[in-house]
Amino acid sequence: MTPLPRESIQCDGDEVIVDAARLAAWLNLPEASLREEMRAGNIRTLMENGEGEDRGRIRLTFRYKDRQFSIMREPDGQLHETASPSPGPRPTSPALIRVTQL
Repeated sequence: MTPLPRESIQCDGDEVIVDAARLAAWLNLPEASLREEMRAGNIRTLMENGEGEDRGRIRLTFRYKDRQFSIMREPDGQLHETASPSPGPRPTSPALIRVTQL
């Protein structure tokens, strides 16, 4: 797990703010291109809130074309790179993880 600077992402409840320069680097895009692709709706974000033993954890996944990058935010605010979920349908029950499209 690669640790990431805490200032990369700010979370306040369901609101998440990501540093655009860092996101562009994670997706291997120039920052201006990232902003254009976001305006065009080509950057997808998935936010998963853990429940049960994962309560307090948040996994954020950013997808652009065939690229994706996922970050886990621990309950203490630590951030680290983590495995991305499969882009296809997942066998996870909505009762286990609440999924919100941003």
